[in-house]
Formats: sequence, C-alpha cells, structure tokens
Amino acid sequence: MPNLGPGELIVILVIALLVLGPKRLPEAGRSVGKGIREFKDAITGKDDDEPTHQIANHPHDSQLPRS
Repeated sequence: MPNLGPGELIVILVIALLVLGPKRLPEAGRSVGKGIREFKDAITGKDDDEPTHQIANHPHDSQLPRS
C-alpha cells in the first residue's frame, strides 16, 4: 500500500472538492466514515442486534412448565 503524505492528501481533497462540490463533500465524508465503521464492525463481529448469548439462554418450549 502506498504511503500518503500531507501533499498527496491535500491534492486528493482538492480533487474531491472539485468533483463533489462544497455541498456534497460533507455528506460523502459521512458516507465513507459510516461504511468504514460498518466494515470494521462486520470484521470484528460486533452487531447491534441481540447478542447470541441472550438468545441461547431462552428456554425451549419443552423446558417450559406445563399448566
């Protein structure tokens, strides 16, 4: 992977500003950040849903007391 210095980052930001414009640039940055965060969460196994240990602790129908 190439090393990006401050000069290269400034050039990339200027090109992004020219292509997207000042109104859409913050929205694009948020979208990229959200995508990176979701990717990292998927890789590490983090999820906003109910954890699996809570699902495993629920009793099965056969274990419920009969009334």
